[in-house]
Amino acid sequence: MLSLQKAANILGAFSAEQPEWGVRALAAHLNVPRATAHAYLAGLTEAGFLRRTPAGKYRLSWHLAEMGAQLTAALPWFPEARALITRLALEVRSVAFLCILEGEEVVAAIRERHPDADIDLPLDVYLPATATASGKILYAHADLTPRAFSACTPSSITSMDEWRTEVAKVRRLGYAYSIEEWVPGQCTLGVPYHALTHPDALPGDSVVAAIGVQMSAQRYLREERHIRERVLQIVREAEHLA
Repeated sequence: MLSLQKAANILGAFSAEQPEWGVRALAAHLNVPRATAHAYLAGLTEAGFLRRTPAGKYRLSWHLAEMGAQLTAALPWFPEARALITRLALEVRSVAFLCILEGEEVVAAIRERHPDADIDLPLDVYLPATATASGKILYAHADLTPRAFSACTPSSITSMDEWRTEVAKVRRLGYAYSIEEWVPGQCTLGVPYHALTHPDALPGDSVVAAIGVQMSAQRYLREERHIRERVLQIVREAEHLA
């Protein structure tokens, strides 16, 4: 298990901001001996998870993309949801996202950004559940209690009483928002996405994801009602057609 965790840590070091690592730099980044970093990089390359560049550095292999495609292919609702994210980004002119639960982790599975969006495309994959609209939606519908609270900004929820009040509001309203609770100056609006998880499931049987938009808090507060109604309409139309 320890070896698997080390391998996972090495794979997790690769990102859009840092797509390439050399042995020395990765060893320093992970605070492990160079020999250890080299052994794991070589092993992961042999297993097909990494590839070595002509310059002697390492990048993620396309084998991981193939595995990702197999993962999404196992979700019958995913292609329609991806098209929905594209539509949201285009019509709301913002960043649009789809988040799912992986155990207790909130994972940003899809993001798209309209060229006119007033924020950059976020790169975080694992999101703070208690500070994001998607986290509130997913935890509320899965009836999960957070183990801890992420104090990302002064506006973040930091107590169980605040959390219970927020979850009750999310269930009552049917949507969630996070105004400068995760990123200063930004807001996310999220709604539950219902889809069939298997052929025998009933329509609307399960909340499989949180879908929504992200933008500057200034724009959201200025256009809140219009944005909320448009997002709810688009998502409900998509659920009806699915």
